[in-house]
This record gives sequence, C-alpha cells and structure tokens, in this order.
Amino acid sequence: MLALLAAWVGLLTFLLFVIAMAIAIWAMWMLGFPVGLTAWLYLWAGITGVLWLGSRIRLGAEAVLLGRKLQCGIEPVVWSMTRSLLGDDPDSLLLPDNFDGLRSPQGRDYIVDSKPMKSLNRKVAQIEAGTIAVCGPRGAGKSTLLEKCVEQSNFGLVAHAPAAYAPHDFLLSLSVQLCEHYIRSEGYDTPSFARVSQVRRTLRLVKSKAIFLLKWLAFAIPAAGLLVLGLASTIRSAATQYTSAISAQLDQGAEWIRGPFGDIWQGNAVGASVSLVIVAAVWWRARRATWLRKLVREMWSAVALAFGFFLIIGVLTHFALDEWNIHHLKEIPFDTFVKLGFCALFWFGFTALRFTVGEFTLGRRKFTADSIFAPLAGLTGLIFLVRALRSPEIQTWLSAPENPLRITLLLVAIGMVRVSYWKPKPAEPILVTRCRNHLYRLQTTQTSSASLSAAGASHVLSIGANHATSISTVPPNFPELVADFRDLLAVIAAKFHREGGRVVIAIDEVDRLGSDAQALAFLREIKAILGVPHVHYLISVAEDVGAAFVRRGLPHRDVTDSSLDDVLYVDPATLDDSRSILDKRAPGLSEPYVILAHALSGGIPRDLIRYGRRIMEMRDRAGSDELTDISHHLIMEELSETLSGFRTLLSKQAWDPDTSEILVAFRTLGGHLRSQCSCARGSQYMALEQFAFHVLNIRPRGGMEEISHEARELIHEASTYAYFSLTLLGIFGAEGFGRRMDQATRNGPHGAPEILAEARLELAVSPHSARPLIASIRESWSLPAQPHSRRPIPQPRSGGCRIHNRV
Repeated sequence: MLALLAAWVGLLTFLLFVIAMAIAIWAMWMLGFPVGLTAWLYLWAGITGVLWLGSRIRLGAEAVLLGRKLQCGIEPVVWSMTRSLLGDDPDSLLLPDNFDGLRSPQGRDYIVDSKPMKSLNRKVAQIEAGTIAVCGPRGAGKSTLLEKCVEQSNFGLVAHAPAAYAPHDFLLSLSVQLCEHYIRSEGYDTPSFARVSQVRRTLRLVKSKAIFLLKWLAFAIPAAGLLVLGLASTIRSAATQYTSAISAQLDQGAEWIRGPFGDIWQGNAVGASVSLVIVAAVWWRARRATWLRKLVREMWSAVALAFGFFLIIGVLTHFALDEWNIHHLKEIPFDTFVKLGFCALFWFGFTALRFTVGEFTLGRRKFTADSIFAPLAGLTGLIFLVRALRSPEIQTWLSAPENPLRITLLLVAIGMVRVSYWKPKPAEPILVTRCRNHLYRLQTTQTSSASLSAAGASHVLSIGANHATSISTVPPNFPELVADFRDLLAVIAAKFHREGGRVVIAIDEVDRLGSDAQALAFLREIKAILGVPHVHYLISVAEDVGAAFVRRGLPHRDVTDSSLDDVLYVDPATLDDSRSILDKRAPGLSEPYVILAHALSGGIPRDLIRYGRRIMEMRDRAGSDELTDISHHLIMEELSETLSGFRTLLSKQAWDPDTSEILVAFRTLGGHLRSQCSCARGSQYMALEQFAFHVLNIRPRGGMEEISHEARELIHEASTYAYFSLTLLGIFGAEGFGRRMDQATRNGPHGAPEILAEARLELAVSPHSARPLIASIRESWSLPAQPHSRRPIPQPRSGGCRIHNRV
C-alpha cells in the first residue's frame, strides 16, 4: 500500500513538473527566447514518460488485483487438498505461524478487547465519580483492565498497594505520584532534589549555559561575519543612495509628532491633555486584561506575517521585471534549465515523500520516511546548487548589481515571517506551581534562619546586638495529608471535567495483601481519600472482598458497604476468548492445542499464555509435532510438578511408620512420571489410574483416623487432580481428536470442550465437587469409569531404556 502511494506521489510530481516545463517553454517562446526544436522534443519526451509511467502503475495495480483474486480462488482449494493429505485429524499437527506474543506476556500490542473491558467502560461512563472494585481470580487480567482504563482516560495513574503497607506511607507515595504525573502531563519538568550543595548546582548550571553559548557562537559568529562581508558594499551603496531621503522622511515625521505634543506640553490643548489622562487611567486598568494581551499578540502576528509576505512578493516581482535579468536570462542554454529542472523535480519528490509516507519495514528493521528521504532531498538540493553555481551564464545572471540588496530584503522578509509565529513562553500554570510546591512540602525539610546585628560607628566603643531565628517545616500528618490530597485532586479533576475529560485513579494489587481481613483493613484506611468529585477510583480486590460487597444490606456489613459504589467481577475467559487471545499471540495455532491450553489454565489468561509457551517447549522436547506426543509430555510434566508440591505440603504433617504408605504411593507415582521414554507410557497410565482411583482407599496399619484432617484433604486434592490429568490424557493422548470430540458433544452437555476448563476451575473450589464433574466428562468421552481391579502401584523401571537409549 505504501509502495503504491509512493508511486502515485511520484507520478503526480512528474506530471506537475512536465506541466510547469510546458508553461515555461511557452512563456519563453512568447517573450522571444530562442526556443528551438530540441526544447519541444524534451517536452514531448516528458509527456510520453508520464503516459508510460501511468500505464506501468495501472498494470501493476491490475496485477495486484489479479493476484488477490487468484489467492481467494486458489488458497481454499490448496488448503482443502492439504488437509485431505494430512489424514483424518489434520489439526493435531502443531504448525503455528509464529508465537512471538507468547514470549511477551506483558506486551501491550497483544491485548485483545474483552467483555470485562467493555463492562468496565460502561460502568465508568454511567457514573460521574465513584469507586469501582475489580475482583476476580488471580491472573484473570485485572491489572490489564486497570492499566487500559487509565490509558483511555484524559488523566490517570496506577498506584500499587504494597504488601506490608502503612497508610501514611502509601498516601504520601500516591500524593507524590499525582503531583509528578500532573506536572509532566502539562509539559514541565518535575523538580529534582539534588544532594549537592547550592554552589555546585550553580556551577553546573553555569557550565551547561556556557557550553550552550559556545556552541551557538561557533555557528553565529562565522555566519554573521560572512553575511557582513558579503553585504558590506551593498549596504554602503544603499546608505549613500538613500540616506538623504530617509533623513528627510524622519525629519518630516518628527515635525508631525512635535506639533500636537508640543501644544499639549505648553498647555495650549487642554482637551487633549484631559483625553491623555483618561487614556492613561484606562491603560493602567487594562494591565490585567487577558483580551488585550491576546489582541496585541494577534496583531503582532498578523502585521509581521503580512509585512513578510508582501516584502517577499515585492522582491520577487522586482527581480522578475528587471530588464538586466531578462536580458541575461536569455543567454542561459536550455539544457541547463532541463538539468536544473530534473534536480528540482527529484528534490520536490523526495520532500513530498518525507511527509506522505509514514513508517515502513525493511526486513526486521523499521524505518521512517524522514530518515530515508530527508538525506536524499538534501543531496539533490546540494547537486542543484552546485550545478547552478558552476554554470558561467547563471553566475553572470546572478551578478546583477541589485541582487545583494534583494537577498538582504528577502532574508529580512523570511525573518519577519518566522517571527510572526513566535510566541512568548507562557507563565507556569497556577496548578503546576501548586503541585511543585506540594512536592517540596512532601519530599523536603525546609529550614529558614534570620540574623540581625548592629554595631556602633566608633572603632573604640561599639554597641551591638545579634539575634537568630530558625524555622523548620513539620512533615504533614495523616489527616493533613488526606485533606491536601483530596483538595489538590479535586482541583485537577475539576479542570479536566470542564474540558470534558475524565480522571481515573487505579489502585492495583490490593488482592495481594494476604487475607481478606488485610484487604478490608486497607480499604478502611484509604476510605478517607475516596469520594472526590469527578474522580473515578478503580481498585483491584480479591474475590472474597467482592463477595462481601454483594452481601451488603444483609446482616453481614463491613467497610465495602460504604467504600465501593460498584463491583466488576472478571470471569475466567471462555473458549472463544481464549481462542482470540492465542490467535493474537500465536497465529495459526490449531483448535486442539487451544482447547488443551484452555483446559489446563481453566480460562485464566495468565495461565493460558504460560501453557501456550509450554506447548511450544514440549514440541521441542518431544521432537514431534503430533498432539498425542506434545499433550502427553505437557500433562505428565505438569502433574509431576503438582504432585511434588503436594508431597512437600504433606511432608510438613506428622507421619509414623504405620501411616507412611501414602507417601510411598506419591514417591512411586513420581518415579513413573519422570520417565520420558514412550515405552513407559503403559506403566505410567496404570500407575496414574491406581493413584487417581485408589489412593484414598489405602488403609494404613494404624487406621485413617491417625492422619490429620488437613493431610486427608491434601490427599483428596492430589488424587482428584491426578484424576483430571488422567482424563486429559485420555482425551488428547489418543488419535482422532476431532472425530472423538464430535462424538462426545453428541453424547451430552458434559462432552463440550468448555466443560474441561470448568472442571479445572472446580478443582480450586473443592475436590469433592470436582470429581463427579470429571466422571461425567469421562462418560461423555467414552473413557473407562475406573480400573477393573485394584492393584498396588507398580514400581518404576530403573535404569535407562535399552530401545530408545534414554535415561
């Protein structure tokens, strides 16, 4: 698209150049210049070139359209034939286009629009100000929602709640962040509190200013010297020629001014004197009028711009009508005009491409149009000047006696045009000054001292007094800090509200404070800063805090009832949402792998991206692109890591020789899971079945009553997770996934792929409710309900595999 745009820009530039050349040849022919047959042949060649270039662009556009039509017609046929050659289950191959998005979990370029984001925008738009809690499981994308909402606002910031917080420190940090963010948003630098002394800071400032002045003088002095040297003779001749006329005009103007003001000074014009007094009073009263300053600025810009343009037009007109210039212009060969015209054409084309073409990619690097075409434009401009100055005819033409004066006036006119756009730097806004002063108040301790001494004039007898006073500011306490923060934030929010903007303050990571009691205590402490007019607060909280808000009005009441105005619950992603996320981050990832990552993650976006990376990792580890191999390695490794975590938790319980059989079962299954050889899959499945179905039936010699309730719950959770992993192995580890998924969907609602993620989420609620759901899923997928007989878990094979040579 950019190449086509550049081609059209080039064609338009060339066409304009040909038209300009035709007009120039016709004008030269009408003025009597010796325009021969060669000039008309050049013109005809240019017109033919334009027609040829236009036909080439048209042919290229038609070729692109033909290619698109062929792609739309051929691609489905080729894709259909390829799928038929891959067999009954072509989607089981892992062939993604790229997975760069999986490598960057926090990449802002891979965020997709979601239902929670739309719901949050609606809730924010429905209230003018208030506090909205965003709750949901960890990893559901609450932080992303908050950051996205802050980005969409006109002014906002994200504050992170510390794990071990103190209300005063948190509010102090939030106040500093607010002031600094507002100062930067207005285009000013935040104050830096340097540790060096005032003398060293002054020396650094003087050094930087001196370096800047030296750099400026290094260019200003040579340029001024060359300008004075080049215009010295012209200025002297102009001064000699026009001094008397200018002096006469100045004397006439002075006499015109001296007449009325002299009468007023001598008292001969009383009415005019009274008028001047009134004008003086009105002028003094208008010193604070903003309209007057604006009017003066606008008049200055208009007058300077008009004067500059009229002076440019006058200089160019005088240059074009000069008979000396017309006479010597006829002596310049036409070939010189053509060469210079082509240089000007290329300069104009490169300059136009700088502003019409944006960024483009060449290989893996991105380039801007300015970085490519600006040097080319400068090079063609330099070639134009060199060619023009090397021509003897052009040198003679430029050596007119009045040309230096014309150049001087032209520079003055350009300077006036540039000056018309100059505006004095506006004074720092009052609100920025207030934020800067508030930063000094929060981050510095200011001390002021005064000393007074008096001594007599006599060298013999003197009477003196010395008095010193030191004043140090007291850091603000919490109530004062709250009042200052609310007042400052209210002023900032009112400013943006008048401009139709929105202010959003997001407080993230409140759900990481530990328990719900700590989160509620945090809300109770920061409740004082909520409720600022025209300010939307977004707070990420845990699920139990959101549940407490939902129960408001019931006998159970807490701080959420009066602190929060609304709650947005971020549900785990559905299968369609997970498909959109993975399609954005790993285009071309087929459906079975999307369902596998969705099932293992339970629809939690953070885990979904992690399992997407693990799928790519397992492909390299298994050395295969087949779903059966990749899913087997991934599920077994996840199960091995999870059971290791359960065994670590169980090791903290009290065990004895009579109850250690359960720990032995964990260790034996872990030995099976660590084997990566395909020969061991049968024994792995057998061990996993016995663990998932019968580990709870192990009866220690001392009886189950000797095992603590917490240990029994951990064992139940581990066996249910093993049951879930065994189900996933049965679904994804067998051939013909697509055919079996269609059959499972027809067998009942529990055969839908979405139910796998629901079972994973149910494991986090209770293993007792998750196991019946997993059993229903197995029934829909025609998997065995349980092993036919209970057998002890076989011991893992020791040593390496003699067939596959793996340890």
